Amino acid sequence: MKQFSLFIILLLTLSISWGYFSENSDKSEVKKLVLTGSSTVAPLLAEIAKRFESLNPNVRIDVQTGGSSRGINDVRARVSDIGMASRSLRLSESELFSFNIALDGISIIVNNTNPVTSLDKQQIIDIYKGKIVNWQQLGGQDATIIVVNKAEGRSTLELFLHYFGLQNTELKPHVIIGDNQQGIKTVAGNPHAIGYVSVGSAEYEAGHQVAIKLLPLDGIIASVENVRNQTFPLSRPLNLITQQQPTGIIKDFIAYASSEQVADLIKSQYFVPVAH
Repeated sequence: MKQFSLFIILLLTLSISWGYFSENSDKSEVKKLVLTGSSTVAPLLAEIAKRFESLNPNVRIDVQTGGSSRGINDVRARVSDIGMASRSLRLSESELFSFNIALDGISIIVNNTNPVTSLDKQQIIDIYKGKIVNWQQLGGQDATIIVVNKAEGRSTLELFLHYFGLQNTELKPHVIIGDNQQGIKTVAGNPHAIGYVSVGSAEYEAGHQVAIKLLPLDGIIASVENVRNQTFPLSRPLNLITQQQPTGIIKDFIAYASSEQVADLIKSQYFVPVAH
């Protein structure tokens, strides 16, 4: 009888202990999200992710860059949970799901010591096709134009080509860059360079004494305000992409990234929040 009582006590102890550890295991279970893609979107999503993690201590979010094409390909291959794309989905990508969180524009930039203050559409085309090779032909200094172009797979390149009616094979660049910061750094460091980057990034850096200036496009000043009021001609959506209709933590994060709760973060990076 004594042995039976000890056996019952042991079972109760184990049951209580198992319940305790099981309950704490559930509480401490870490949920992970992987986001990959657009270098334009990534810095914004990194800030949104930090805030989301602070509200959800059991969530860890890994944000990686590599371009919009990488984000979409990774989602298709299920390498990442969410892709980041600074463009709309193509017809060939229509099986995926897209969620717009903000708007951005693309601006032509030159060094701020360059006396040229504007270029028309044909002049920009001729610069990139190698037909205009000296700034003197455009009222500037007698200096060779250093053409900076985006790498393959970057949505900024695709939108630039589409807007100006160009093929990438027609371009004659001297420098190939990846993300916006590389483009800004290259143009800021070379008084004779020309490139194109996110309006939000360029306006922010120019406002913080980085040696670049934004050129108007079709007579419209390149600014976040003009992207907001939809007068700037070269703008784009910043999207989150999923392989299927989101559920669980993926759904929660996308809803949060699309909410008024992060509008301040979107504005702080000089993008335009989208009303939902």
